[in-house]
Amino acid sequence: MSGIQEILLIVLIIAAIVFLPRLGRRGGSEGRPPRAAPVLSGRVRLAVLASAVWAVAAALILPPWRDGILPFALIGLGPVALGWAAAWVVLGFRKGR
Repeated sequence: MSGIQEILLIVLIIAAIVFLPRLGRRGGSEGRPPRAAPVLSGRVRLAVLASAVWAVAAALILPPWRDGILPFALIGLGPVALGWAAAWVVLGFRKGR
């Protein structure tokens, strides 16, 4: 069970890296109002949830701490990374019009 704890610890560290700097900027002395966080559409929220579920399911089926990291990276993280990369490219082409 230590493998799951390690993965959860990594997720917690990444969340702290993302959210702690935002909490520290609340009382900004720069004089400008804080920028509002972008609103995520339902499709983006569904994509984030599907990505997380896919990665967790792949970790449970192909435990990287036991079977090696390569099958997990190819089957678990590869499709997620390719999907988000494709969405990023498509969004860039749409904004370029």
